[in-house]
Amino acid sequence: MEKITAAAIRDMKDRGERIVMLATYDYLTARMIDEAGVDAVLVGDSVANVVLGHRDTLAVSMDEMIHHTKAVARGVKRALVVGDMPFMSYQASADDAIRNAGRFLKEGHAEAVKVEGGRSMIKKINAIIESGIPVMGHLGLTPQWVHQFGGFRVRGKTEPTARAILEDARRLERAGVFSLVLECIPWQLAKLITEKVGVPTIGIGAGPYCDGQVLVLHDLLGLTGPHVPKFVKRYAKLDDAITKALADFKREVKAGKFPTLEHSYDMPREEMRRLLKSFRRGR
Repeated sequence: MEKITAAAIRDMKDRGERIVMLATYDYLTARMIDEAGVDAVLVGDSVANVVLGHRDTLAVSMDEMIHHTKAVARGVKRALVVGDMPFMSYQASADDAIRNAGRFLKEGHAEAVKVEGGRSMIKKINAIIESGIPVMGHLGLTPQWVHQFGGFRVRGKTEPTARAILEDARRLERAGVFSLVLECIPWQLAKLITEKVGVPTIGIGAGPYCDGQVLVLHDLLGLTGPHVPKFVKRYAKLDDAITKALADFKREVKAGKFPTLEHSYDMPREEMRRLLKSFRRGR
């Protein structure tokens, strides 16, 4: 089983092979994703709202990201593991960017990092790449810029904003990123970027013409509640199955129907006889 690397992900575009990536945050699901043959596993800063209960991604810390990245890396043998650089882990300086990206590899056992932003982040991205760490870029709706954007909205719907995203994609390619996540942009713009840059594009809410696709595992499995973004396809509805299982468990415990002897351990009759005998002597 050959390990997938950042270079291998980049080469997939040249071969015309679609890239499959999923975001997850723990050992168990990472192991299942890897066994399913997915190409890359992103330990997304979306752990903040999906798992930790925050309203957006801004609150998650480097230590929390390293904790979850370690867990994912333990479950993965084949797929590329990408750590998502959290808010303010790279924006302040190139030194911060290098140091925190390095933590993902040294402590979290990731093999690449993802960095949000375009032209304003080029120097930091250059510094990370020059230190020997592969970088996945991220353009379009970049959640760490939610307050600057005024909410979670589709980006690049006008000619000036679309042109800026396309130019940023070219800048990131020149900087040396091995791939680009394109989030929540019109499919026409995503198609144009995919045609104009030499690195793979991985879409999420960016239409069918990217070189690959990524979803959050919990969205794909139907575990994130009733409000589903337009770009999400639910391949299962595990929230319903889990809710039913929990209700059944509660009902059976309350009614004394669980556990039964079928779910219990047995003591040999002779040992039980000796126990009772010694107990009576003790009394």
